[in-house]
Amino acid sequence: MTELRFEDVTVRYGNRRSGFTAVDGVHLTVPAGEIVGLVGESGSGKSTLARAAVGLLPLHGGRILLGGKPLRQRTGGTRPVQMVFQDPYASLDPRMTIGASVAETMPRRRAGGTRRIDRRQEVSALLERVGLAPDRAAIYPAQLSGGQRQRVAIARALAAGPEVIVADEITSALDVSVQGTVLNLVRDLQRDLGTSMLFISHNLAAVRYVASSIAVMYLGRIVEHGPTEQVLADPQHPYTRDLLAAVPDARHTLADEEDEPTVRAAHDAEPADPHHPPTGCRYHPRCPVGPLILTGRDVCRTTDPGRQRPHHAACHFPGEPVALPTPAGASLRTHEQGDTAP
Repeated sequence: MTELRFEDVTVRYGNRRSGFTAVDGVHLTVPAGEIVGLVGESGSGKSTLARAAVGLLPLHGGRILLGGKPLRQRTGGTRPVQMVFQDPYASLDPRMTIGASVAETMPRRRAGGTRRIDRRQEVSALLERVGLAPDRAAIYPAQLSGGQRQRVAIARALAAGPEVIVADEITSALDVSVQGTVLNLVRDLQRDLGTSMLFISHNLAAVRYVASSIAVMYLGRIVEHGPTEQVLADPQHPYTRDLLAAVPDARHTLADEEDEPTVRAAHDAEPADPHHPPTGCRYHPRCPVGPLILTGRDVCRTTDPGRQRPHHAACHFPGEPVALPTPAGASLRTHEQGDTAP
């Protein structure tokens, strides 16, 4: 497997007058043989970045490198970066058998230059690799469950011989009882094949289970990036802390802060309009340690905090506990987030 690197990648939708920037100057590396988790709420730009990685969307700026070279299609029409989509019910052609769907993505030098019996054997091996019986090759997608279809989608991606796999919310459409099976498969592929993967999810527990590092995305930008355990145990960006606090049954909650109306208003605020992102730090209208809560922090409104370094947040006041306003003369009460993790 090979390293995938995004350098100052920008993706826009629409035209100059009515369009907007969905991904804005993203720098991110998926090291060879590792799984990087990309998290963030809906609309943060995660899926747009994924589609740009596999060539489904053009870049407005920056570049994507594979093994240090600009990403291009291979000879024969196959792509070195393969994507597994979110909806297993829409990602397979209902008119094709499972075996035909998997064989379709094989490079021509393998699929076209080998005997049919060899192709069948390769399809059978791929199905077994993802935990399905080889005789499933003769049936149609409608005869499979959602989890089985998603495993077929992973087999299709592997059949193309990719150097990197992009998994876009591959467990979100599955029953909870099935999600663990797919996540175990992802871990097995990384362990046995050394698969490089960009694993996109809003489920922090799933990302923690499979990823060696985590990148947190908000409104088109990476706001925090670092080793999984460090990011989850000691989040530096307020947005990362808010994501962790939103996890059901988290060991720490924002209950103390929610008693304060001003802080509650910050947490409940809607994401900014991507057509007109805020100046300065894009999270400042929702930030519990920003200018909405504390005086003297106009820098958050006026100055972009810039690109983050490994486990350094794109924040002017990284790692600060939430500070709650108190009456004049009283000491400032704080609430430590601790080692919150899903």
